[in-house]
Amino acid sequence: MTRKIGLLGGTFDPIHHGHLIAAEDVRIQLSLDEVLFIPARQSPLKQDRQSSPVEDRLAMAELAVASNPYFGVSRVELERGLPSYTVETVRYLIEQLGPGVILYFMVGLDQAAQLPRWKDPDALMDICRLVFMSRPGWSPPDFETLEAYIPRSRERTMLVKVSAIGISSTEIRRRVATGISIKYMVPEAVEEYILSHRLYRE
Repeated sequence: MTRKIGLLGGTFDPIHHGHLIAAEDVRIQLSLDEVLFIPARQSPLKQDRQSSPVEDRLAMAELAVASNPYFGVSRVELERGLPSYTVETVRYLIEQLGPGVILYFMVGLDQAAQLPRWKDPDALMDICRLVFMSRPGWSPPDFETLEAYIPRSRERTMLVKVSAIGISSTEIRRRVATGISIKYMVPEAVEEYILSHRLYRE
């Protein structure tokens, strides 16, 4: 039987309710059997900022998804070398998950313009469906421009509207660093982890 699995990669520094709500929206609309969150060891496009240790980000992700039986966390980025190229991660997961799996890689609309900078985006679209998630302030992709770099982009991607939740990991880190509460921005267990491990303190 075919299984439909969503993949949501990201730094997740930290994971927050915006990530979880978007993933649940996509899961419901595309009738996915499971969504795997994949904390990146180091994003090739975010080398200008040192992320928290991947072990901490994985632990927070696992705490965040624990209450949803449809969610899981993949440790694939701990098993592979640097940097975290999406196409290589997806190929690895295809080998691990075996036949009969259709993968849907989920990205925010803000990443659409960055696709030509990704490693082998054409190959990525051949091995999984790319799902653009709508975000406040972002218009649908400019497919005419995108297809100049990546042929058949329009037919190999889909757009899913998700709930607009104005939370960012950057804002959460800033609030923690300045002693402002992050209650209700992240799951309670994630908040407790951040405080007990003294993450994001200046």
